[in-house]
Amino acid sequence: MSDVKLEDTVLKVRDVVKHFGGVQALRGVSLDVRRGEVHALVGENGAGKTTLMNVLGGIVAKDSGQVEFNGRVVDFATPADSQTAGIAIIHQELAMLPSLSVMENIYMGRMPATRGWINWPDMESRTRALLDEVGLDVRPHTRVRDLSISQSQLVEIAKALSLNASLIIMDEPNSSLTDRETQRLFDVIRQLKTKGVSIIFVSHRIEEVLEIADRITVLRDGGYVGTLTAQEASVDRVISMMVGRELVRSVEADGRAAGETLLEVRHLARGHLVRDVSFSMRKGEILGLAGLVGAGRSETARIIFGADRADAGEIVLEGKSVRFKSPKEAIDHGLGMVPEDRKKLALFMDKPVRWNISMAQLPRISSRGITVHRREKELAEEFVQRLRVRVPHIETLERNLSGGNQQKTVLGRWLATNPKLLILDEPTHGVDVGAKAEIYEMMRDLACQGIGIILISSELPEILTMSDRIVIMHEGRVTGILDRAEASEDKVMTYATGIAGNGN
Repeated sequence: MSDVKLEDTVLKVRDVVKHFGGVQALRGVSLDVRRGEVHALVGENGAGKTTLMNVLGGIVAKDSGQVEFNGRVVDFATPADSQTAGIAIIHQELAMLPSLSVMENIYMGRMPATRGWINWPDMESRTRALLDEVGLDVRPHTRVRDLSISQSQLVEIAKALSLNASLIIMDEPNSSLTDRETQRLFDVIRQLKTKGVSIIFVSHRIEEVLEIADRITVLRDGGYVGTLTAQEASVDRVISMMVGRELVRSVEADGRAAGETLLEVRHLARGHLVRDVSFSMRKGEILGLAGLVGAGRSETARIIFGADRADAGEIVLEGKSVRFKSPKEAIDHGLGMVPEDRKKLALFMDKPVRWNISMAQLPRISSRGITVHRREKELAEEFVQRLRVRVPHIETLERNLSGGNQQKTVLGRWLATNPKLLILDEPTHGVDVGAKAEIYEMMRDLACQGIGIILISSELPEILTMSDRIVIMHEGRVTGILDRAEASEDKVMTYATGIAGNGN
């Protein structure tokens, strides 16, 4: 289909409206997608992107409006209806069975059969052809659990092609991929374009959206803001449309004078994950922990917070040697930690916002072992307002919040404890640009109050922008410590890859 014309429209969405109770998730959204086009869909968390995808995927029913696909009006009642029509959705959380093989996952529920018997050679042959098409060099019999995330992503694309999908919706497809894996994904997307397959690409990474998209549609607060061509778009313009205001995208040094020494880590070790780690930080300092996957950053933080035991080494807090046997002991000494996986390790998704914010302070707001609900409510409302958590009510269940607002809830929990030291592990992972800017502003405000912050981030621009100093790790060791003024992406990566540095 090399003669595909971009003017051919495969999808038309007109004035689609969707309510969930009293919340209007979509406010008359309209969208066109052309055949053989990569059409990016961007917006803050809560903008309506997921709801629109779910309408197109037959997961939820729209209240009103019209969807036209491949020239006919459609109203999908089930995901199977959407798939049969030629739409495939690749969700951020990959929907595969790890114990089954690649080919079983691709053809699950529709395996080729002859006289009631599965035709395994035919299925293997078809799978090989699909894997070749997406450039994935694995055997059809390989178990999915033995694949990397990027390989699993390509299997999902192969599955979509096996459905003869003419429209593939990709939800944050590169959120867990390295730069090299992302470029490989982009190569596959470009190949799909040449065959007339259309892609709706949902992402928070604006720079990468500009690289891969032909056009970009922006949603805000459930409504349509506008559509830009790749030539018209810029990072600043897209972000401004997303949030309805200009954002300061870099935070310069604010002249804070860091105080006396808050924390010293001396020769910390735990197995092969943390090996002879030493560094110090002062009150009011934002200390970045940088490194590649497996560098030992999170493992070091967990030891400091008492979640894991050290084999050797010493932690000195405000001049006193401490060895926390549990996170509770660390909390009692003024530490707080926002872990990388907030849903699994920090939040109780079926509990209300009120409970998630107040839980670390239950002893303080209790009387004779019984929680005083008035105090709990006041505490939750204070931090919802202070952190600008967008939530209808403090009794709203945590699972109903966007990623950015969930992250603010976790931050509110620890701020309520008046911490001396806050450990933030990937604090902006999976949040939109608006929430990210608010979290940055919050971090600077906390540092100005004298709170020490350890920032762990895989985003180099974030580390370089926010950190007063940067500790770089490689394979469990500290390979370099850089001041803000001397740090650069090249320098940090040189230490992070172990090319430079023999410890601190």
